[in-house]
Amino acid sequence: MSKPIIGIAGGIGSGKSFVANLFGELGCLVISSDDQVREAYRDPRVLDTLKQWWGGDVVTAAGEVNKRVIAQRVFGQPAERERLEKLLHPMVHAARERVMAGAADDPKVAAFVWDTPLLFETGLHEKCDALVFVAAPQPVRLARVQTSRGWDAAELGRREKSQMPLDIKRKLSHYVIDNTADADAVRGQVRAVLSRILQRAVG
Repeated sequence: MSKPIIGIAGGIGSGKSFVANLFGELGCLVISSDDQVREAYRDPRVLDTLKQWWGGDVVTAAGEVNKRVIAQRVFGQPAERERLEKLLHPMVHAARERVMAGAADDPKVAAFVWDTPLLFETGLHEKCDALVFVAAPQPVRLARVQTSRGWDAAELGRREKSQMPLDIKRKLSHYVIDNTADADAVRGQVRAVLSRILQRAVG
């Protein structure tokens, strides 16, 4: 039996990675697109391509990608963002497939969890066996991104307008986890959801 693929969705600042890691504590293998993008950005071929496109300031003096400069180049520029995605997404996809193939026969892995910021926007939700929406109200999410990223309400709103509306993501998901309670309460929700997903996979 193939292992189920669980996709994690939710608004910016909802705590998707936190919930994904709770699944990881329960025996799932978490595959983070952000981690794979960071790995792709270390590839010299990617760095050379970015410099050709946008100039030398996209790479720091230490030879690392300057994410702030890249964000300036692509945000609000659909054609540039699409060009970047076409460069990175095949590398991320290949890395994700390698990880899954390597763990396909591992009895300790209960399921694969895809922690992907743009799960719906990239169409990856169609490859998932179960979709979990992480819910948190806007004030909570705003407080989180103010602390973690220094964003204000206008910046959060601007970023979210470029993504699929949250009510649609929630409606398309199979399960909802409320990430406003304490960690133990959220962990209990994750345990219950995973149990249901695994039961469905067996059935």
